[in-house]
Amino acid sequence: MRLRNGISSLDCWFETLVHPSVKTDRVIRARHRSFISSHFLGGLLALCVIPVYLAVFGPPDLVEALAFAWFVSPVTIAVLLSKTGRYKTAHTISAINLSGLVTFAATLTGGLSSFLIAWMLVVPIEAALSASKRVIVVAMTCAIAALFGLWGAEFLAILPAPRQLGLSDGLLLVLGTGSAIAYAGGVALSVHNIHKESEQSVRDSERRYRLMSENATDLITRHRPNGHVLFASLGAERFVGCTAETLMGEGFFDRILVADRPAYLTAIARAARGNGETSVEFRLEGNCKGHADREIGFFWVEMRCRKIRYSGQNDEIVAVTRDISERKAQETALTQSREEAERASLAKTHFLANMSHELRTPLNAIIGFSEILTDSTDGADKAVHNREYASLIHESGRHLLNVVNDILDMSRIETGKFEIFTEHFDPRPMIDICCQMVKPQLMSAQLEIVQNVAPDLPEILADERACKQILLNLLSNAIKFSEPGGKVFVDTSIIDGSMVMAISDTGVGISEHDLPRIGNPFIQADAAYNRKHEGTGLGLSVVKGLVALHGGTMSIDSQEGIGTTVKVRLPVNGAEEADMGVATTGLPVRILKSA
Repeated sequence: MRLRNGISSLDCWFETLVHPSVKTDRVIRARHRSFISSHFLGGLLALCVIPVYLAVFGPPDLVEALAFAWFVSPVTIAVLLSKTGRYKTAHTISAINLSGLVTFAATLTGGLSSFLIAWMLVVPIEAALSASKRVIVVAMTCAIAALFGLWGAEFLAILPAPRQLGLSDGLLLVLGTGSAIAYAGGVALSVHNIHKESEQSVRDSERRYRLMSENATDLITRHRPNGHVLFASLGAERFVGCTAETLMGEGFFDRILVADRPAYLTAIARAARGNGETSVEFRLEGNCKGHADREIGFFWVEMRCRKIRYSGQNDEIVAVTRDISERKAQETALTQSREEAERASLAKTHFLANMSHELRTPLNAIIGFSEILTDSTDGADKAVHNREYASLIHESGRHLLNVVNDILDMSRIETGKFEIFTEHFDPRPMIDICCQMVKPQLMSAQLEIVQNVAPDLPEILADERACKQILLNLLSNAIKFSEPGGKVFVDTSIIDGSMVMAISDTGVGISEHDLPRIGNPFIQADAAYNRKHEGTGLGLSVVKGLVALHGGTMSIDSQEGIGTTVKVRLPVNGAEEADMGVATTGLPVRILKSA
């Protein structure tokens, strides 16, 4: 019974941790070694008895020679096992052979009253070494059948006369029973050795897998079908930041994010039904000991679990949980990149569609009025009309030039080829010139401009031409999106070592939905083909790129129907990186400082 318990516990361990069909080589070798050694020893003892028999009784007859040959037969069975490795088959043959040998010897020495009849007890005892019910049943059946055969032969009086061995009946009984006891004792010692090997194998397995679970970076747990934790590896402290005992029972479940708990329970239930390996991803709360690079809170894990089955025990689930936070972060980054690429592609599509309008309108005007000038006849009003047509052609050409310049500037900023030349200059004259340049647009739009420049405005280190373009683009946008009778404000001040220019209007404003996208390349708040205001939508993108080249920042504050304020912050002493700037797309752009 102890042997069977040892073997069963060993098999259960391997069912749990390796595979149900895997057994320890150590136990198998011990069984084979015990069987082969005992059968070789028995055969050799039979060979050693032959010289003694010849010296005492003389040459044996045919029956005695057959008996001696049968005594030596265990050697053949041992050789069979060593060649084939079929342990149970060898035990079955050995049980049949031993039953037949004892029956044959008992037939020659008195039947059921033979001094060798005690060897029948050895047959099932030896079969117990096989740890196979089938082999034990076969051995018991052979021994019982042999006893009934001897009884039947005695009943029919067909047994031969007992052979006289020249020894007293008492001595023969002692020899027969004593040899059977000695052989049974050897079998018991073999059982003890195998049981010892089994226990050692279990201890080694426990030690080996304990070391694996303690040093594994993943968390190994064992669960009931309801999700309760029965075992947690010592790696829990490195993985979650708590002791393994904290995760026992419902401790592991309590650390799962509430929204992910149904998925966890579903995976455990699916595994408990025996549907093979089941995996689930959920967020687990950790104290983050040993994870200095991870914030305290929930992190993503993946758990793979499957059902295991103990002999006579309830089904349980073994799970291996690993940290997949890095993989989740990569997936999120890829998703965001894909979405940004899709948005950029859509924005470029809208941009190109709108550009057809921006380019065709001035080109049609230029071509149309040029044809009128070419085909017009002489007349008193020719000079007046020519001046009007020339003015329209000039206006259309300037509009077309501005469109092309915006596209070229944005292209150079995007490709990292825009160069700025910094120098010290007084920004106040630049601001005055820009306000004077937009006065025709202000008068046409019936707007008023209000300047508020700080009196202590110092010289700044920047590209004056680029700064002028920044201010002109912002003023043009403010005028374009303001209603007649409104105002445009230009406020300039020094804050924390930077010059801040705030251009405000009282126009239509920008919706909350469009505000985060304003300033990105190829993005327009009003991208419809029937929009009210002309333009490429690149003005603020160019401004954002030029500001970035100076190491500054741009911010937009707007309320729909009230107005918009764009603030540009430029360092007074120039960009910190004198040789390298960053455009709106993150591409490098050279900054050339003046000597």
